[in-house]
Amino acid sequence: MKVMTEESFGPVVGIMKVKSDAEALALMNDCKYGLTTSLWTKDAERAARIGNDLETGTVFMNRADYLDPALCWTGVKETGRGGSLSVIGFQNLTRPKSYHLKKA
Repeated sequence: MKVMTEESFGPVVGIMKVKSDAEALALMNDCKYGLTTSLWTKDAERAARIGNDLETGTVFMNRADYLDPALCWTGVKETGRGGSLSVIGFQNLTRPKSYHLKKA
């Protein structure tokens, strides 16, 4: 279904029953987008393990309602280029210039 593979920027949640974390990971990574994931669990270690294997730029655990200005918000695949928020976001909006000058 498109709701499971397309980006949606509205109040919608795709829910699908899976038999294992491996199946969930395969289905979540089988998408051309990768901005944000929200994992809902009581097990923080499990969330970290799954989050590490997800092809996404941002991982939430038990929330999807807060962006920490100290952390970069970024995407992978066909979702976003660069990043916003944090020092990394600032660096993505600036362009340094290098001068290599030698006296004649």
